[in-house]
Amino acid sequence: MRIIFALLVLLNFAFSLDLLRLSEFKDQNVSGWLASEKLDGVRAYWDGENLLSRQGKKLNAPQSFTKNFPKFALDGELYAKELKFEEIQASVMDKLPDEKAWGRLKFHIFDVPEASGGLLDRLEVLAKFLKNEPNDNLTIIKQIKMRDNAQFLKFTKDIIAKGGEGAVVREPNAAYDRGRSQNVLKYKKFNDAECVVVAHKVGQGKFSGFLGSVVCENLSNKKRFKIGSGFSDKERANPPKIGSVITYKYQNLTAKGLPRFPVFLRVRED
Repeated sequence: MRIIFALLVLLNFAFSLDLLRLSEFKDQNVSGWLASEKLDGVRAYWDGENLLSRQGKKLNAPQSFTKNFPKFALDGELYAKELKFEEIQASVMDKLPDEKAWGRLKFHIFDVPEASGGLLDRLEVLAKFLKNEPNDNLTIIKQIKMRDNAQFLKFTKDIIAKGGEGAVVREPNAAYDRGRSQNVLKYKKFNDAECVVVAHKVGQGKFSGFLGSVVCENLSNKKRFKIGSGFSDKERANPPKIGSVITYKYQNLTAKGLPRFPVFLRVRED
């Protein structure tokens, strides 16, 4: 049974887009690198014709949103500062797109994957396009050069103090890496990761008859562990389905590679 389950999980990710994936900042030397705020939005990829989720599924964006997008690829986040992640996700994943809801979002671009040169050169391709073809639905994420690690840590701390998620720092001369990259690092107050729900555990006491915890299998190292906190009463009554992918946060990893103090954040819908 476990082998069958693993095969189903692999099939689920077999057709994912081969996108840039961030590594963790662990005090690597980032002097001269470019930093930006890490937005808590929904990752999206414009392939020149369609807006896709990171799993390669076509997003049902209204034509009014993608009208006059460029014919070249864009990678970024669908985001609105005034909206919670769950609200953004609900709008983006709706099978019947709500133009009013999409109208509150912008596609925040952090890379132009198929352009040549370093990061700023690639973003300049989009900047020139927007100069000739202004588009309120597209915006370029501001990149700030870091003198040293101390400046990057302060930059991140300031973002978190204002309620932001964290920061991203990038090697300015690196090409767009597909897959996990050591040239793009994220730094947040908490780490986060994804796992597949493999079982439900019934709660006790005040959670009797409801979800107590889920047993998860980490996507990165296949380690299994329980997550019992972070669920709302509604989610405990209607827990994430077995086989679904959830995002959780944690403080750090134990010597055995297990997350310390994992907390449920959300179900990944794409």
